[in-house]
Amino acid sequence: MTSTPRLETLAIHAGQEPDPTTGAVMTPIYQTSTYVQQGVGEHKGYEYARTGNPTRSALEACLAALEGAAYGLAFASGMAAIDTLLKLLDPGDHVLASNDVYGGTFRLFDKQYKKYGIEFSYAELTDPAAVAAGLRAHTRWVWIETPTNPRLKVVDIAAVAEIARRHNPAIRVVVDNTFATPYLQRPLDLGAHVVVHSTTKYLGGHSDVVGGAVLTNDAALHERLKFLQNAAGAVPGPMDCFLVLRGVKTLAVRMDRHGENALAVAQFLADHPRVADVIYPGLETHPQHAVARRQMRNFGGMISFFLKGGEAETRALLKRTRLFALAESLGGVESLIELPAAMTHGSTQGSPLEVGPGLIRLSVGLEHKDDLIADLAQALV
Repeated sequence: MTSTPRLETLAIHAGQEPDPTTGAVMTPIYQTSTYVQQGVGEHKGYEYARTGNPTRSALEACLAALEGAAYGLAFASGMAAIDTLLKLLDPGDHVLASNDVYGGTFRLFDKQYKKYGIEFSYAELTDPAAVAAGLRAHTRWVWIETPTNPRLKVVDIAAVAEIARRHNPAIRVVVDNTFATPYLQRPLDLGAHVVVHSTTKYLGGHSDVVGGAVLTNDAALHERLKFLQNAAGAVPGPMDCFLVLRGVKTLAVRMDRHGENALAVAQFLADHPRVADVIYPGLETHPQHAVARRQMRNFGGMISFFLKGGEAETRALLKRTRLFALAESLGGVESLIELPAAMTHGSTQGSPLEVGPGLIRLSVGLEHKDDLIADLAQALV
């Protein structure tokens, strides 16, 4: 065995020692709100479940190991994780973000934290010149999604981190790694300071849990976040933590299959006469294909595309698929299809980040790729 276990091994074992009481292989679900103390302030590491829970501790240790982080914190949702991070900012601070982000993230930036005096601006983070031009004297964070949601732009994390460092070493680079997962890319290894996840998606992987996480190597940042995790209380329950731990164990094999299936589906769509454009980092036509090839293990399970017809035809297609279920979210074993403009990204309407009504987003699941292609073929009538 190597001195440092590989990610596939960490996913199964990190933070998950057999239960010392029973020898149970699976981490127990500690369904309790409080813990007996031997005396005032004398306990076995846990005193109240908002502050800590052994099942949650196992999940936090596992996710930290997967991202190569020293510290991990789990939250009740991806947005709860992002909201807790944003509480670290002060009025007058500036965040430079990608001009393509998840609609819920934009909503929190634009509708909530902007009114507290925090400034947000959006730039084409795939362009180094635009990154440099977007940084200000009071920039505190650069917020990256890569691949972005839903246009699947691929940001060169190392390049952006270096530009930010040269501008001001105090700037922190935050990467939402939900689409790629640590199996495909590890942002901290590329110069980022913080990684955030919606564990609802690929990490959980079965569309049966909602959760979030923040990972970092910064001890001071971790302490501030841990204080807020306890003080504000946006924590996941032990059953939620167990489900994410269960899902993470198969992350590597699932992401391999997601990537294989998505590449096949993207190639099919690219050759179809009714499709106007396909956005998938694994296609050589993707503008950042070279970056994706260098930065990612494979190209992931998300595809966006446009039909040659109008919005009415786009909406009609969404009703004709049989295996691709019309639903929000992504990253589960089942394939999903959605219209971001009217669903996940409705909050961007009227903003510079608005998603056009013709963009269709696919979350390609683990079904046989030939069946998925056949489903799209019959829907593209």
